[in-house]
Amino acid sequence: MANSYPRRDQARGLWKINDITKNIKEDGTYPNGSTRALFHGGAVPSRTNIVEQLTVETTGNATDYGDLLTNIGLVGAVSSLTRAVYGGGSEPSYVNTIGYKDLSSAGNYSNFGDLTVARGYVSAASNETRAVWGGGTAPGINGTIDFVTMTTLGNATDFGDMSQARYGYAGNGNTTRALFSGGYISDESVNTIDFIQYSTTGNAVDFGDLDAARMYVSSHSNSTKAFVFGGTTYPASTNIIGATNINSLGNEVDWGDLTQAPNVPKGGAGSYTRGVRAGGVTPSTATNVIDYWSLTSRGNAVDFGDLVTACFENFGGGCSNNHGGLQEFQPRAPELYSPTGKPVGKDLGIMSGGTNASSSKVTTIQFIQIPTDGNAQDFGDCTVALEAKGVVSTNTRTIFGGGYTPSPSAYANADTMDYVSPQTKGNAADFGNLSLGRYGIMSGGNNTIGVFMGGDSPSDDNRMDSITIATLGNATDFGDTTINHYQGAGNVNSSTRACYMAGYTPGSNTNVIGYVTFSSLGDATDFGDSTQARHNGAGASNSTRGVCAGGLKPSVTDVIDYITIASTGNATDFGNLHTARSIGPNGMSNSTRAVFGGGDTPSTSNAMDKITIASTGNSTDFGDLLFAVKYCSGNGTGHGGLS
Repeated sequence: MANSYPRRDQARGLWKINDITKNIKEDGTYPNGSTRALFHGGAVPSRTNIVEQLTVETTGNATDYGDLLTNIGLVGAVSSLTRAVYGGGSEPSYVNTIGYKDLSSAGNYSNFGDLTVARGYVSAASNETRAVWGGGTAPGINGTIDFVTMTTLGNATDFGDMSQARYGYAGNGNTTRALFSGGYISDESVNTIDFIQYSTTGNAVDFGDLDAARMYVSSHSNSTKAFVFGGTTYPASTNIIGATNINSLGNEVDWGDLTQAPNVPKGGAGSYTRGVRAGGVTPSTATNVIDYWSLTSRGNAVDFGDLVTACFENFGGGCSNNHGGLQEFQPRAPELYSPTGKPVGKDLGIMSGGTNASSSKVTTIQFIQIPTDGNAQDFGDCTVALEAKGVVSTNTRTIFGGGYTPSPSAYANADTMDYVSPQTKGNAADFGNLSLGRYGIMSGGNNTIGVFMGGDSPSDDNRMDSITIATLGNATDFGDTTINHYQGAGNVNSSTRACYMAGYTPGSNTNVIGYVTFSSLGDATDFGDSTQARHNGAGASNSTRGVCAGGLKPSVTDVIDYITIASTGNATDFGNLHTARSIGPNGMSNSTRAVFGGGDTPSTSNAMDKITIASTGNSTDFGDLLFAVKYCSGNGTGHGGLS
């Protein structure tokens, strides 16, 4: 497989976009690098909240990573490329808590949500998108499978049932399948292996059998093989390492032996080429031993190092960011920097929040490189899970204002403003507050000032707030829009003027277009009319032309129309979206291209499409968002309001 062009450790000078694009689309790949393995909680012998880490490609002792939410054991832990998640467990009473930690740095875990059922003796499996937990005991034996979306926060959703209710099993898999192997039923350990497909929901079906019935086993996988190891055949513990081929159905085969026969080990983890086992009980004393073995050729495990503390009772509590549920080699993600350290600058599209396909508000911030077709990448998280925010941006700061959440009341509209630096991926921080909490806000800005226009509070509002983008603080009054309305298209601006297009006014859609001049406070002025009365269209612009794409009128529409920002007058037909949908405040642009992401068709969509702003014509496919989402709020770092 070819190396990425250019390699990060060899690159000189500025990268050529056409070379990078060609390599990504054809055969360019980039390995994930070193693997972080984490082992969560357990007993020493009392419950502990310690999380220990190691780098799988080396050998040596584990080190402290951070703390779980509580002292707990018997949890199920998984990881995406960027986030570790654990669920369930015993404190010693059984809990349904899900905790998470982003892997960018060591530290303590935060609350994610809840499993559908409180239970322990549970394991988990994941790919980059979904994590699943199956079975467990609460204290009765449970067969429930539930899942979460890894990139969001919120409670788990029912997936289906295991083929056999049990606990103390192993969970692992590849990018498409999750396997549940072994475990314990009411009076005996079992050799059952069953599986699910991540992309669907439903009950697990039979896969095959373990070489021997055993429980309290640990596991790890690469993209082709699932490895199940340790545990007990009751009453004796075992040191067996067994392997199954994930993409076919069949029974386990012998792979080798661990250095010890550990019962209820602290966990299993590894990389695509190496499996790791940590801790356990041998036979009645907790051990701190870590050992490892090759996933590419059969053989026995050898010594890796030691845990910080001898620990057991978390056979499902290990995870890593290079397991089989993740792509072995990730296509190069859109870069924020060139090799010289120079920010890419005015070509990022940044979008945040929204409502996912499970109707949950999310905090996720995603980003794209507007000149280069491709899928969105994770940027970080906003401070609050909201939809339908206003967004103003320069190439040094992006600010999200207002938004809607159904809690604690039906119209708990937020006055929150938070911000990120486009030059540094990470979580948002507090900027200040709007003058009034509201959602469906239209926004515009230039290099200096940002304006948030209209909104629903829950009554339709005509107020406009302004901020100085470079200075943290609360918004101040700018003036009033021409009518009371919300959910129109913003992000239509030049360096001197911000426009809003269409929207919803009490009882009906509107086709109104209005504008303000950044240099002077005051009320908006009538500009003209859109080609259709509609709301939830997406706006974008270069320095001379603004567009409004899609919306509801009341059915979804594929219409794109445009205006010339420097003049006044009615909008003109531009073309059509390749899929009619209600997009919301999610138009991102640089000086040449606009991208529209997500929306309702009326089902929630992950689609992104693009247009060339200076021409007319229909949109074409750009790529996919991280997940399907509507009312996601975005802007570009090189839009028409910036010089």
